[in-house]
Amino acid sequence: MTMYSSEGVAGLVFMVLLLLANINLSMQACNSSGFLNGKSGSCNTDLNAECCKSGEKYPQFKCSPPVTDKTRATMTINSFDEGGDGGGESACDSRFHSDKELVVALSSGWFDDGSRCNKKIRINAKGKSVLAKVVDECDSVNGCDEEHDFQPPCRNNIVDASPAVWKALGITGEDVGELDITWTDA
Repeated sequence: MTMYSSEGVAGLVFMVLLLLANINLSMQACNSSGFLNGKSGSCNTDLNAECCKSGEKYPQFKCSPPVTDKTRATMTINSFDEGGDGGGESACDSRFHSDKELVVALSSGWFDDGSRCNKKIRINAKGKSVLAKVVDECDSVNGCDEEHDFQPPCRNNIVDASPAVWKALGITGEDVGELDITWTDA
């Protein structure tokens, strides 16, 4: 009969738990749930918004990657102001927000049917951090219609931030547009 030390058993248990956690995360991968056929229309190109092209296929996502203490995301810029490139009123409070407010929209999976509405998230980029309030959904399923300003569905890893968020992070000029960030619930 072979004897194992308690440290050896504990180490083995830890490694098995770590392996199971990694398997669980990989099983939670967020894959496309379908494709939307593009339809072009009157698209507001303020802040370099992407516009749908007729006949193009755009991936749709009902999920987003798991939220961790350092969730990786792509931060994009969006105007939440009336007449801005964000389209209609914010989903959380049915109103527009000044581009001077620290507000964001999250991809559908992270928005989670509004469970993060009016809550703050911490965004980290380029050695700085800022708190921003979730006011809207960056729809990852629907798009290419008037309601979505003829923009395609969001990718599943988007934090769509107001110009004020970019400014608070010290990001200006040509660097504004898309940026790799991390975020977490505050």
